[in-house]
Amino acid sequence: MKKTIYSFIILTVIASVCASNKPLKAQGSVSSDTITMGAGYTNEIYYSMANGMILESPRNTWDIAFRTMLRSSGILTNDGSGVVLYTYPKSDTSGWAGVDTSGIKNWTPMYNDPNDWENGAFSRNAKGYPDYGWCIYNSVSHDLTADSLFIIQLRDGSLRKLWIKDKRSVQDIYHFRYANLDGTNEHTDTLNLSNDLATDFVGFSLETNQRVDFQPQVSSWDILFTKYMSIQPDGTPYPVTVVLNNPEIKSKKFHPVPLTYTNWQVNPWDSLRSSIGWDWKAFNMTTMTYAVVDSLVFFVEPSGKDVYKLVFTGFAGSTTGLISFTNEKILSYGINEPAASGLNIKVYPNPVSETLNLLVTAKTGDEFHIVLSDLSGRQLGADHPGRLEEGLNLLTFDVSGIKPGVYFVTASMAGTKAVTKVIITR
Repeated sequence: MKKTIYSFIILTVIASVCASNKPLKAQGSVSSDTITMGAGYTNEIYYSMANGMILESPRNTWDIAFRTMLRSSGILTNDGSGVVLYTYPKSDTSGWAGVDTSGIKNWTPMYNDPNDWENGAFSRNAKGYPDYGWCIYNSVSHDLTADSLFIIQLRDGSLRKLWIKDKRSVQDIYHFRYANLDGTNEHTDTLNLSNDLATDFVGFSLETNQRVDFQPQVSSWDILFTKYMSIQPDGTPYPVTVVLNNPEIKSKKFHPVPLTYTNWQVNPWDSLRSSIGWDWKAFNMTTMTYAVVDSLVFFVEPSGKDVYKLVFTGFAGSTTGLISFTNEKILSYGINEPAASGLNIKVYPNPVSETLNLLVTAKTGDEFHIVLSDLSGRQLGADHPGRLEEGLNLLTFDVSGIKPGVYFVTASMAGTKAVTKVIITR
């Protein structure tokens, strides 16, 4: 392997690269797991492939949810719990005082985009820059200013008029106004999200007039078991029990394949919100029970760190909301499992196309060797950077001449070895 640069970096400079609070799940370990959403799917479950269930959160506590990112215009409705949104077709924001809902049955309901977290129900009529559906973007201030009114049907079936007035993007502050259709019970609220960037969305209840913190930190979970509104092939909206991807993770679907299938490297990763989705199960009209789809395997990649295999094994339906599955760690991108040798390695980015960074933690400073080999064990390159410093070291290597594929990086020092996998892409 051609080496371009190697260097020794003190721990304080790159400690954040290695920081992780997750306990490591051993590569190759398979666990059978079960989550229970409750009767009638009362709760949604935030789940980590490495750590299991992170949070059980009641689904019916919020009506709308604001994305916390500074440059986001995304606002969701709780469509899986019965919330329905309509753009008011008879006026812009100047019509607030005299909304008229006659003919509402003929208006087009708006639901969240099943494939994109950013494209919530409030953005479904977006025309493209600078029109993002509910608002117009100001390229100078970066603020969002409303140009639409909405009628929202809450979970209890009642209607409210709703005006998302603006978002002060730099401050990450929303202002909004809502009331009964006749103007009674009016509220004007401010939602400051500047301290909430660790979560992806913050909810709000238009019934209790309160903020609702219904999500854990976005870095703590990988998939979400919940309900959402799916548009069926005939155009009919129907609420389904679904598994959604964290905005930062990717997944792949293989069907039909044996349940022992592990060739996850083929086909590109899918980063869509519902790439796992809801159709891994089917209702049998003869037995009136659910069954999981045969020969279906998913792979999940949490933030480029590891690869997990996910296979659903059972779905009980609304009586208990019980879902069972197997969870297997197929590949570890991170620091190899702790060993008594005192030698640990981590490679990043992974996958890599040109420059591979190798973090090496050593308990003793000694001569260091590194070998790159393919899956058959054939050695493709070797290097000898010299003597490492005790502690954390950073070495940088050029892999641009290596063809795409999956490889092993083997590090050795003082008679000990550490191995990790790296994926080279173009």
